[in-house]
Amino acid sequence: MPSFDIVSTVDMQEVDNAVNQTLKEIAQRYDFKGSKSEVTLEKDTIKILADDDFRLKAIIDILQSKFIKRGISVKALQYGKAEPASGGMVRQIITIQQGISKEKGKELNAIIKETKLKVQSQIQEDQLRVTGKNIDDLQEIIGLLKGKDLGVELQFVNFIQ
Repeated sequence: MPSFDIVSTVDMQEVDNAVNQTLKEIAQRYDFKGSKSEVTLEKDTIKILADDDFRLKAIIDILQSKFIKRGISVKALQYGKAEPASGGMVRQIITIQQGISKEKGKELNAIIKETKLKVQSQIQEDQLRVTGKNIDDLQEIIGLLKGKDLGVELQFVNFIQ
């Protein structure tokens, strides 16, 4: 029976490269001379430490542009609240979302069921499996989901005929 999986993954090597490029640009920019700004990557989180809110926003803009250039969707970033840090600095933690949450999986299930196509979808941990007898129905589901803005970057993998 034809099927495919809906996943939401981020290439962590590309994230690491984007963070390193951001650090290089901060070191070279004139408006960051003498700044103690830092960007660190730890597993699925990026910690940004900046001198003030202006520099924090500038670092986030640089980081987002590097993500886009490397083909990583900024939808995968979940921004924490900017909070004061020691020495008058500002800290923000950005979480990189890997996988589809249970709530988002239920939302995707509901969208698929609304189409009234003869397909089944089921949540499997952090992905969604869609199966159906007709390949055209599966392709229609992919087109429908690509056209919707669900707040998360989706990839369609393991298409089996």
